[in-house]
Amino acid sequence: MERAQPKLTPMMEQYLRLKAEYPDALLFFRLGDFYELFFDDAERAAPILDVALTTRSRKDEVPIPMCGVPHFAAQSYIAKLLAAGLKVAICEQMEDPATAKGLVQRAVVRVVTPGTVTEEEYLDPRLPNYLVAIAREAERAALVAADLSTGEMQFHVCAERQSFWDMLNRLDPREVLIDEADATLAQELPQRIPTSSVTRLPTASFAPDAGAAWLRERSTDAYPELLCRALGAALQYLERTHRASLAHLRLPATSETPRTLYLDQATQRNLELVTNLRGEVRGSLLWVLDHTRTAMGSRELRRWVLAPLADLQRIGSRLDAVEELVERGTWRRALEQALARLGDLERLTARLAARRVQPRDLVHLRRSLDAVATLKLELAPAGAGLLRRLSEDLHPLPELAQRLEQALVDEPPHQLHQGPTIRNGFDSLIDELRHLAHSGRQVLADLEARERARTGIASLKVRYNNVFGYYIEVTKPNLHLVPPDYRRKQTTANAERFVTTELEDYEQRILGAEERLRTREAQVFAQLVEEAASVQARLSESARALATLDALCALATTAEKHRYVRPRLHQGRELRIRDGRHPVVEAMGNASSFVPNDTELDPEQAQIVVLTGPNMAGKSTYLRQVALIVLLAQMGSFVPATEAEIGLVDRLFTRVGASDNLAEGESTFMVEMKETANILNHLSDRSLVILDEIGRGTSTFDGISIAWSVAEYLHESPRRPLVLFATHYHELTDLARVHPRIRNCSVAVREWKGEVIFLRRIVPGAASKSYGIEVARLAGVPEAVVRRAKEILANLEQAELDATGQPRLARAHEERTEATQMPLFVPAVDQLRDELAQIDVERLTPIEALLRLHELVTRARQGP
Repeated sequence: MERAQPKLTPMMEQYLRLKAEYPDALLFFRLGDFYELFFDDAERAAPILDVALTTRSRKDEVPIPMCGVPHFAAQSYIAKLLAAGLKVAICEQMEDPATAKGLVQRAVVRVVTPGTVTEEEYLDPRLPNYLVAIAREAERAALVAADLSTGEMQFHVCAERQSFWDMLNRLDPREVLIDEADATLAQELPQRIPTSSVTRLPTASFAPDAGAAWLRERSTDAYPELLCRALGAALQYLERTHRASLAHLRLPATSETPRTLYLDQATQRNLELVTNLRGEVRGSLLWVLDHTRTAMGSRELRRWVLAPLADLQRIGSRLDAVEELVERGTWRRALEQALARLGDLERLTARLAARRVQPRDLVHLRRSLDAVATLKLELAPAGAGLLRRLSEDLHPLPELAQRLEQALVDEPPHQLHQGPTIRNGFDSLIDELRHLAHSGRQVLADLEARERARTGIASLKVRYNNVFGYYIEVTKPNLHLVPPDYRRKQTTANAERFVTTELEDYEQRILGAEERLRTREAQVFAQLVEEAASVQARLSESARALATLDALCALATTAEKHRYVRPRLHQGRELRIRDGRHPVVEAMGNASSFVPNDTELDPEQAQIVVLTGPNMAGKSTYLRQVALIVLLAQMGSFVPATEAEIGLVDRLFTRVGASDNLAEGESTFMVEMKETANILNHLSDRSLVILDEIGRGTSTFDGISIAWSVAEYLHESPRRPLVLFATHYHELTDLARVHPRIRNCSVAVREWKGEVIFLRRIVPGAASKSYGIEVARLAGVPEAVVRRAKEILANLEQAELDATGQPRLARAHEERTEATQMPLFVPAVDQLRDELAQIDVERLTPIEALLRLHELVTRARQGP
């Protein structure tokens, strides 16, 4: 039996026609003062918007589900739908229902999607809002990122899969456009980038022609066809959804895309650059640095954190600017005060390009231009070249600022027509209409008084009715005093009614003055918007300069607050840090109690440092600290140290912490090995590699074997990357015996009256032991378990060196005469005998010999 269909009115047929054009969006259908949703859209939206789901035509056999929201509050409701990853097609009435003949004409004026919003209500002010289009071909992928709210664009072509996912993770897009034929990517994206909305477009959308044409209009450079395909899809989608000018989109010039330090996805996460491991901003590097005064400055600083520079000249320019801002603190604070007066000029400029601004936006623009003028004047005598260039890029636009000052009231309404917008005295017609609209009765009373004086008729009255409108009424005894310009309109029993040209003119002005006032204010406001939009390019340039200045001031404030110093960067490969500190740990705790540490790495003498020490001693903090100091320096920031000399790094890798990937069915160990493989497969001769506990996710012997092999691979690599390698495997300290560029360091520990005291100092040499058993005892593990653990540990540590004094782990397979397995349980006497036999007396220094003898005698006296 066929399901009954609802009866459709002409208006509902109109709704369905429009809905068919936007099947993937919820249709906000304007009906008077409400946006209504029908059918499946209503059922889907009602619970998200927390509004009642009702029905249209309840008497019909098949009622139509519906819900609605007031048009004046639509933005807050749309924001909820966007947060749920949905799209909204906004359908407006294109004619006045009061004057329309028949069905009111309607049309979709815009499609709002997570990646195409520009209004402040929908956006996080301190985060970019990227729409990313992806075109793929085998292993290669092109990404075009566009932030419609600012006009920023980025182009990236990735040669292989890992770099593609690393870049996409860095961009963290709100919406991703992909070819509907790319089923693999459609399946992977929700798992890899769960916060992004995915839109699948027809393959034809990825034709290269539109993108190539757009590029030819703006550049003579050659671009890969794959990039043109992604760009074409992005432009087509924006034109279909945004329905406004895209003139503010900026082609990224070569000079704006400098070489950057490569950070893979694991490194961005492990170093907690913009959020901590719980996803919170507090506790991240950005949290320490972000002393910006504007939202656009905060977004710029975030970009710097995620993409540090790999260009010495650009790094030096930033450092020069930060140094001047640090040294001239009073001047910097004056700059910050001016910056605080700015609105989000970058996003305001984007709304201007789309002509989607409200009166308050133009007032904010006027105030921002005043601040720009102040900043330009302040920056003019700056010594640093970057600061002088920023001054040159600031455009106060005094003519526009004066025009807006003259035109707009100081506190306009949020939206046009909600109150006075244009200042009195700016437009004579608005003044007159406002006077008429607000003082109509007084105008008529003044006219009545003038006519009484002119005619001498004391009883003359100005009256109004719905049939004749306004008229002058003269009683019959006074008709002989009526002047010739009075025209008779009506005769009554006791009086005559007249009109004059002046009265008719006032009537036309008074009746409908409110409506004409709204129309005229809208016209004048639109003219102001056009004037501001005509200088959009200069406003955009100013916004970018202001964002950079704000980010530089934030770095200078951080340096002053936390006693950072200027690093020295060079083309060499040596890394030397004196008294380095972890910027986040220091900021979250007591800075005076933080123990600073030195670091020395170079590819000739100390390419790899193997760091040992007990749990909780500070090894992981130290590793991250070194990585963050390098990253800060290449951002152009001062660093938490007393001295820092840093050879330029082009790739920073970290393998830190333990985590699984349940979405892809990967264990902790598999994630660890994948991250390790990525590092080993992408090394460069300027890489810095941070490894923490490689191999701990599997069995002890497997873990030691893998960790040893990885360290050897890094040592023997012709690229000679600099490596910090923290481990609990004491066996790895023997690497330094057989590899000349491996050094041992450890975290100093003291034992005092049965307690283990962590000194947090990094010192030369291997740790004497891991203290894991002591930590277990301190944690409350039963004494019997601790005692037995010590016995097993002693068994495991025997036979660590061969008869020549070399570590058995270092032997190659062909050197072994038979396969051996280290026994867990050996009689104590045999164990001492074996250890004595393995000692190479000629290799021991006198002090080492005494220490070794003391250890063996002590153990022999203790007995089994």
